[in-house]
Amino acid sequence: MLHVKLFNGRRPEPSEAMSTAGHRVTIYEVADRAGVSISTVSNVLNKPDRVSPATRARVLAAADDLGFVPKVQAVSLARRGTGRIGVMAPFTAYGSYLRRLAGILSAATELELDVVVFDHESAALASSPVLASMPIHGRLDGLIVMGLPIEDAIAGRLRERSLPTVAVDADSTLFSRVVIDDTEGGRLAAQHLRDRGHRRVGYLLERQVSDYESQAIKRLSGFRGVMAEAGAEVAVATSDNSVDAARRAAAALLDAADRPSAIMAHHDVLAVGVLLAARDRGLRVPADVAVMGFDDGEAATAADLTTVRQPFEESGSAALTVLLGHIDGSDLRSTTVLDVRLVERSTT
Repeated sequence: MLHVKLFNGRRPEPSEAMSTAGHRVTIYEVADRAGVSISTVSNVLNKPDRVSPATRARVLAAADDLGFVPKVQAVSLARRGTGRIGVMAPFTAYGSYLRRLAGILSAATELELDVVVFDHESAALASSPVLASMPIHGRLDGLIVMGLPIEDAIAGRLRERSLPTVAVDADSTLFSRVVIDDTEGGRLAAQHLRDRGHRRVGYLLERQVSDYESQAIKRLSGFRGVMAEAGAEVAVATSDNSVDAARRAAAALLDAADRPSAIMAHHDVLAVGVLLAARDRGLRVPADVAVMGFDDGEAATAADLTTVRQPFEESGSAALTVLLGHIDGSDLRSTTVLDVRLVERSTT
């Protein structure tokens, strides 16, 4: 039997806890150590987005120093486990992560696992404050983090609190990963356009706020590498994550005096915006401008879009398999790299 529970960051109130020395560490002691109110500690543990980053870090450090363990976790530690794993990803921002979640759920149907789902606004933003406090609660046997950078301090807390964690489509020096080769995906796209004679190309990159080497940056790096070897120029434009935003960003590329003969978009939804911008200008696709995307989701099928396919459901099921190995006691850090492939359709 499979149970799916969706959380938006709120959790039940923390209770008292037992330290490793047998002393019952309370939320009051955490508040005293951090120099904050009881309500602030409660917010850090249950509604962390309401607390400033500096205060949140101070409270979490105090909880770590005191060995604060909520009562729920103290009870679960006496058992074999909770039978529950968490999955955090930018689900509402990117439909692709729902497909990865489907892979996790499919693989979990025979395991009698609860799957608790945590949404994070965007993969282009810094990691979630909910993630920072998650290992303190101990209500999970393991955690899968998809498409989000895990900051060093948070990664250290996850490790110190012994919460098995697997990163999907994200880098990590501490945890096992399930990834695709985004750089190679960018190369595949560039090779396809290069072989069709394109030497002036555009690249629509998703705008990101946080400073980390995202999937978008890696794909662009691979794309640029191939184009540089071919002596081609790459004009880069940035866009927020929506069709309308991509449509506006693509306009700058298509209205340039030296208009590119092809445009590659970071993912399929952005590529749809490029197609609309081309249509707005009466440009024929692919005769006047070729268009490519990345992912091979429903948008690519509907638009008959040439794209690079990545295995979403497979990445989810692979992540669950790796996580269960860690829950069973394996401490061998691994990296699983899944293949991508070109899917050629009418837009190139």
